[in-house]
Amino acid sequence: MPLFVIILFYATACNRPNEKIKEYINTTDSVAINFFKADGTMDTVVAVKMVRNKKVIEDLSSMISASAAKPPVKCGYDGSLHFFKNNREIQDIGFRMNDAACMYFTFKQEGELKAAVLSKEAFELLQNIRK
Repeated sequence: MPLFVIILFYATACNRPNEKIKEYINTTDSVAINFFKADGTMDTVVAVKMVRNKKVIEDLSSMISASAAKPPVKCGYDGSLHFFKNNREIQDIGFRMNDAACMYFTFKQEGELKAAVLSKEAFELLQNIRK
């Protein structure tokens, strides 16, 4: 297989939407968002916000699924999203948003670590929720 085809495959594979995660978390009825102290470590939760607004949950699911990425190796976390349906947690998603070089959502899907780009819009939404 020519090198160009291999490079093209990998370049497009990382920018495709992840419709499976979108469909899965779009069915939830609430999300608990933990905000850590914003230094990449998970040791201190400084704020917890509950979201039950379906529009916000749909926006989050669209942003999380919009652009798949290679899972970052050493980015750390600024918070976590815990999606619930009928008071049962169905998906955990970590996020890093306070390091311009590491703006990602990360999560397990079908036993594999997956990632998605945390966009400027996602950053702004999370900032607004935290207020």
